[in-house]
Amino acid sequence: MAIIRYAPFNGIETFPGFRTMEEAMNRFFTEPSAPSAPRAWVPAMDIRETENELVVKADVPGVRFEDIDVKLENGKLTLKSERKFEQEKEAGAWHRLERSYGSFERVIGLPDTVDPEQAKAEYKNGVLTVVVPKKEMAKPRQLKVEVTQ
Repeated sequence: MAIIRYAPFNGIETFPGFRTMEEAMNRFFTEPSAPSAPRAWVPAMDIRETENELVVKADVPGVRFEDIDVKLENGKLTLKSERKFEQEKEAGAWHRLERSYGSFERVIGLPDTVDPEQAKAEYKNGVLTVVVPKKEMAKPRQLKVEVTQ
């Protein structure tokens, strides 16, 4: 007869809702909950590489384009800004405060194949899009090779 070790929490991560509960508990112990100290804000980002360029999209709703600092230096793209908490002077109590506020800084390492001199940034509907084209030598190209007999 084989001995089986008792492991009461083995496989608990497969139960429905466990991940949601785990994330809620992590937020509870690591983030402040008072409106005077809102939780840290890190905007979500998508980074996509195409044949000709590197495209970075960041969700920054509630931030004006003029307040976003975009830098390309030493092979790094830095996005920096702040979303401020709008304190209303009306009487009343908060029932729920889920949106995050504060300053953020995201640094993304860029490959050597991009040309930072040609980078462009656009802000539309709360999404910042930074496009960094690739250098001509890094773009894939096809050469016709003649075969002789």
